[in-house]
Amino acid sequence: MTVRWGVIGTGGIARSFVGDCVSAGVEFVAVGSRTADRAEAFAAEFGIPRAHGSYEELVADDEVDAVYVATPHSRHAEDALLAIEAGKHVLVEKAFTITAAEARRVVDAARRADVAVMEAMWTRFLPQMSMIRELVAEGRIGRVRVVEATHHQALPSDPQHRLNDPALGGGAILDLGVYPISFAVGVLGVPTSVVAAGTLSDQGVDTQMGLVVTHEGGTQSMIHFGLDLRSPNTASIIGEDGRIDLDATWYTPTTWRIRDRDGAVVEEFDGREELTGYAHEVRAFESMVTSGNHEGGPMDPEETIAIMALMDEARRQVGVRYAADDEAVAPHGGRPVSTDPDVGLEAPPAVP
Repeated sequence: MTVRWGVIGTGGIARSFVGDCVSAGVEFVAVGSRTADRAEAFAAEFGIPRAHGSYEELVADDEVDAVYVATPHSRHAEDALLAIEAGKHVLVEKAFTITAAEARRVVDAARRADVAVMEAMWTRFLPQMSMIRELVAEGRIGRVRVVEATHHQALPSDPQHRLNDPALGGGAILDLGVYPISFAVGVLGVPTSVVAAGTLSDQGVDTQMGLVVTHEGGTQSMIHFGLDLRSPNTASIIGEDGRIDLDATWYTPTTWRIRDRDGAVVEEFDGREELTGYAHEVRAFESMVTSGNHEGGPMDPEETIAIMALMDEARRQVGVRYAADDEAVAPHGGRPVSTDPDVGLEAPPAVP
């Protein structure tokens, strides 16, 4: 079975994603935008046969099997629910939603509709990450105790830019922090607590944040991210018998090495590849669709919810609040399903 894709949103991430996946042979049959002109321009650019001037038209397209949601964070839950209600499988750009409560609602809706849903954390699906997971499982560096990772970018400072607008889920954590947080959770497992400190902009979003996260079994991750400066963006997985060091930029196809307990290089690897790597997550998602096994794998929905809950708590400690913290997502702009933000939420305990 060939999975036929539709795209909601025509911004920068949609262009990167579709361009990479078209080169890898992924079939896109439709695109939807809030205006017909933008949809038609995007369709022409990538050779997509049908353009829709609304998201509702896109999800109603009978030729579309799966939808990639590439809208701003503040729309992710609403657009994912729109596609799910139309019976489409849904790949949602990271961060999956604004809050864990929204994430739970989307995942539960997908289960009821018997469709696949997954966060598009493309890093998890890179060949190098698959190799690293295998090496860790084999005990090549002994019992893993610590993960260290950073993610800093010098991004636009315009207060009107979506990255700096709390109404659109702005700030470093949802755009940048989700990468090292997801990485650490993927290696060390579900977080049990977090201590967070950060700096807020005049608009009230986080410009930088540092986290010390405790995971099951007492392991820890140390994470830092920011949107107003650049850093080497490297990462390490540290075990009792050695470590794995990933070079810049660690969350992309890159070079990496295994070191022994004394720091000597044991093995070196080159994970760089011609494509940026989005197609790996798409092929994994398509396998979920065609097999009927809609959960599990490198980015299980329950793990996504745990990551969102961790980010909720980190934001609470630092003082970043979004409208979604105060009310549940309203499908298609209607009345909220619930005003209880803790419905279905499995959050790590608050740190005094």
